[in-house]
Amino acid sequence: MELRHRPFLIVISAPSGGGKTTVKNVVLERMPEIAYSVSATTRKPRENEVNGVDYIFVTHEKFREWLSSGELLEWAEIYGEFYGTPKSPIMKWLEEGRDVLLDLDVHGKRSVERAFVGRTVSIFLLPPSMEILRERLLDRGTETGEVLEKRLRLARSEMDHAFEYDYWVINDEVEAAAQEVMNIIRAERQKSNRLIYDEFHETKILDFY
Repeated sequence: MELRHRPFLIVISAPSGGGKTTVKNVVLERMPEIAYSVSATTRKPRENEVNGVDYIFVTHEKFREWLSSGELLEWAEIYGEFYGTPKSPIMKWLEEGRDVLLDLDVHGKRSVERAFVGRTVSIFLLPPSMEILRERLLDRGTETGEVLEKRLRLARSEMDHAFEYDYWVINDEVEAAAQEVMNIIRAERQKSNRLIYDEFHETKILDFY
């Protein structure tokens, strides 16, 4: 008997500098059947950013249209620019039977969980320590002094919400962390409340054996 699972959403969050993008990219490369929800934003593209890959870059007018029509699952305003998750692609992928991965903060996670009750799996990536997180931020070369301390304070604040997530994964080494995330996804696909029995759905599974 072949079992299929009802597709679900996988939300990955991490504190600033937690390596979320790197881990996410490895998971998507190893599990190409998973769709990735690209966030939309009104900010201008940075150098080397590709529309539709890094973000969906839209005008403020278009973003407001999506807000009015209910097209956004979640959204936020950050420093005068808007960020949000379009709903239509996600619904299409779920209808096709594909799981969908989303890269969100805790506020976005809460909104998605409200919209897809029982169909969301949340994973929080933790740094091995705050000192290592500091080193990673320093290595990026974009944060120093007060900016660095602000980033670290934000990271501590974000980690205060880790208890809201279904799973924790320590991102000490990218390959190992990505493997743990993939193991979680595969295990969730085998949960009995996600499985579809097809022609056996009206039969008690134990009676069949």
